[in-house]
Amino acid sequence: MTSAPQPAPTRPTSRDVARAAGVSQATVSLVLGGKWPGRVSEATAERVRQAAHGLGYRPNLAARSLRLGSTRTALLVVPALTNEFFARVYTGAAEVAAEHGFGVVLYPSPEGTGPARDPFASASASLDGVIASSMAAGALDALRGAGLPLVMLDSDPADTGVAARVNLDIADGMRQVVEHLLALGHRSFVHLASAVDSWTFAVRGRALHETLRRVPGTSVRTVTAALDVHAGRIAAERALAAPDARPTALVCDDDILAAGACKAARRLGLRVPGDLSVTGFDDLALATAVEPELTTVRLPAEQVGKRGMGALLAVLDDRPAETGSLPVRLVARGSSAPPPADAPRA
Repeated sequence: MTSAPQPAPTRPTSRDVARAAGVSQATVSLVLGGKWPGRVSEATAERVRQAAHGLGYRPNLAARSLRLGSTRTALLVVPALTNEFFARVYTGAAEVAAEHGFGVVLYPSPEGTGPARDPFASASASLDGVIASSMAAGALDALRGAGLPLVMLDSDPADTGVAARVNLDIADGMRQVVEHLLALGHRSFVHLASAVDSWTFAVRGRALHETLRRVPGTSVRTVTAALDVHAGRIAAERALAAPDARPTALVCDDDILAAGACKAARRLGLRVPGDLSVTGFDDLALATAVEPELTTVRLPAEQVGKRGMGALLAVLDDRPAETGSLPVRLVARGSSAPPPADAPRA
């Protein structure tokens, strides 16, 4: 004879804790919400905690969030999930969020940098705030009217409607690259620029040209490419095969473009760095996967995520967010060297 299935045990409620501790449900809420000091005695608070522990009670965070008007959830908007930089930004943001009982929802713009639909039926009812990369600005259109605090990463300081901003010292990074190549003796440059219309890439281009303008006898030509290895290779091949004097240094906006530039050099029979120095930007894992390894600029991606989440928490707590750009640094590797002795001067 088989026995009837036993009903699943019911989850203990705050009413059960109140009954076990001999207090009201309001007192349970004060104690377990950390708001009891000055309202409830230490002995009563301890009694409530012991009762909750003994019953295995866990607060219903979803219900609590609805009562408080907070979901303890942040949205991180990025251009793409496949980009290692943004994966590391998410890691940093999620670490700080977890320390404060928050969750982070990662939302990529479907077309990389184009517009995206609102990921929720009502963003303002589902989120506490948004952290977004400037490269995914198009994906924010559906969220801007939701009245949510917005923290921008790597974005134009002149933009309005932003609660806080976390920037890297991108201009200094490009200056470090150019000064490194100038010190090696390079005077003829090609700038392999990203075709993405974004503040961060505009800053790289301006810093490169401004630095070279201060040095007599230098020349630079800019070519653009979509942000992938194949496009970088095609653009670099065209630049290097041009009828005018071949550059001795190819300065790339990103390590992905730099990898394409290295492939272009090999296809044209050029040695890197013997005939051509190539530099990148970001210091992705790709930078040490190519041979020779890339000279590039290391960006503290996880720190960007940590600072971004910290800024959102500060805004939600009505505190000033940390200011100042995060420093970046040049990492010199095997892809840069003095120009060949017979290289034409600019």
